[in-house]
Amino acid sequence: MISRLLDGNRVFVSDTFRKEKAYFAELAKAQRPTVLWIGCSDSRMAVNVITSTRPGEVFVHRNVGNIVAENDWNLSAVLEFSINHLQIPDIVICGHYGCGGIAALDTEDSDDRYIPIWLINAYKAKERVDEKLKGLHITVSEEQRQRVIVEENVRLQLEHLDEYPFVRRAKKTAALKTHGWVYDMDSGEIRVLQPG
Repeated sequence: MISRLLDGNRVFVSDTFRKEKAYFAELAKAQRPTVLWIGCSDSRMAVNVITSTRPGEVFVHRNVGNIVAENDWNLSAVLEFSINHLQIPDIVICGHYGCGGIAALDTEDSDDRYIPIWLINAYKAKERVDEKLKGLHITVSEEQRQRVIVEENVRLQLEHLDEYPFVRRAKKTAALKTHGWVYDMDSGEIRVLQPG
């Protein structure tokens, strides 16, 4: 696979890069993305592919479960840079159906050390869905339950995003809007979530 990556880069240089040299020369001077994408690390969630965007258009942060955690200094720096320096007007948190991170919320017996600690930041989504289903006396398939938890996790992470003072400030002045989306790998479509 490593050889394929390097071979792919050579194809990119000889084909795309050479044909669009002016475009890439402008990108080399500065970036001006208009969206910050917070998504899952899942290899099937290739942002530029599923949104048909080009290099330079989307600033990207990915992690297991598309989580926004206040104690994540990497994400905190990405947010600060996006808002204060790049003045990005839109942040998208995009989850996806079939997320292994969300499925792992139900795993109790595991030798993993770091994944459960990380997923604490999504656990409330699982609790909310299970409480709602119990309260409504509804039984759904495990697949449907997981899909609803994926959606609720995106809403939860939007709430976490609002815990950052500079995010709240930017939203208050209408300099920033936040969006919750879910990607469906079965259809290739992105669903725009309504607030919970």
